[in-house]
Amino acid sequence: HSFVSRISVGGDNVSYTQGQSPEARSREYFYYIDHQGQLFLDDTKVKNFVTCFKDPKFLVFFFKQLKVNQSGRYQQHFPFLSLCGRERNFLRCDDQPIVYTHLLSKAGCEERLSYCGGGDKLTVLFRPESLFMHPVSGRVYHPAPEHVGGVGLVRSALAIELSPHFQYSSGQDNTAQPTHFLWAGQQHTLTNDLSRHFL
Repeated sequence: HSFVSRISVGGDNVSYTQGQSPEARSREYFYYIDHQGQLFLDDTKVKNFVTCFKDPKFLVFFFKQLKVNQSGRYQQHFPFLSLCGRERNFLRCDDQPIVYTHLLSKAGCEERLSYCGGGDKLTVLFRPESLFMHPVSGRVYHPAPEHVGGVGLVRSALAIELSPHFQYSSGQDNTAQPTHFLWAGQQHTLTNDLSRHFL
């Protein structure tokens, strides 16, 4: 694409051209990640499983390089940046830049959450006590590496699998915040540390 894309983010209009070269030998690309953890070129008109990036090598490299955008370019609208040599890949997200899609468990190993299509190459240790259910949206979050903001979204299909393990104080209906998470026979008191990201 060499045409200019104009998007509206938070009421502001932003324009860019995929592959633009603001200075010699540098290129800039613009991406978007949805709440299912699917990565797209930002200006892809129809965003679905067919049009998202699926190459694990590319996804692993992209997300391993991802960090908070402090480049001074497009910071407000594309809060994350993945550098690849002379390429700057800007990322904005529907919710969080890290979306956990699968829980991986191997006999004798600690369970890990896999994110953004990277299989066992993109994982964090699963910490049941750190799960946080947002009181308004009901979405579930889990800590992510600090260099990408410290919080990741648990994709809805995985959140539904985990939801029966949340426990609520007796006498409260399920609109209340869960207090515990029962996992592998162990009751974990939820820390709700991640709530600070949403206040």
